[in-house]
Amino acid sequence: MTTESTAAENSASEAPSTRELFIGFLTLGMIGFGGVLPLARRMIVEQRRWLNSAQFTDMLGLCQCLPGGNIINLSVAIGLHFRGIAGALASLLGLIAAPSAVVIALGVIYQRFQDNLSVQHMFAGLAAAASGLLIAMALKILLPILKKPLPLLIACLFFVSIGLLRLPLLPTMLVLAPLSVIAIWKLPS
Repeated sequence: MTTESTAAENSASEAPSTRELFIGFLTLGMIGFGGVLPLARRMIVEQRRWLNSAQFTDMLGLCQCLPGGNIINLSVAIGLHFRGIAGALASLLGLIAAPSAVVIALGVIYQRFQDNLSVQHMFAGLAAAASGLLIAMALKILLPILKKPLPLLIACLFFVSIGLLRLPLLPTMLVLAPLSVIAIWKLPS
């Protein structure tokens, strides 16, 4: 680990203001179109140090269990954590303002040029870039888990149950989520 990442791991800086939450998530929404989650981790943990890596992973895990987009849930949770309802609204509005305007503009442009082969290739390239960013973030989140075999085992059980065996999500979560909480609670850190 570098000194920079160690500092980010050890402590988060002061709580951001509502304005800082809005500007941070507005910036994130403008630069992270289509692949925001990896950039969100970098901004929140490494650059602005609002949360440390463990806090980010915990909050992301909670947000993944909620309905809706993970990054939307994460922006609301972080805003709520630091500044209550005003922070949640500022974070959410910051995150969705620029992408909403871009999507509307792209929709109008795409409707006009949808049959153009270059436009189709551009969208295929954007999808590949977003996939690469998502894989990179998943690997960053995986590294701390590799140090503890039990969370890794439970994550593998989730993957096998839902991804390979195609078991229903709700019953799988009702069994494995409490099991993971009990296992982590009973084991020393």
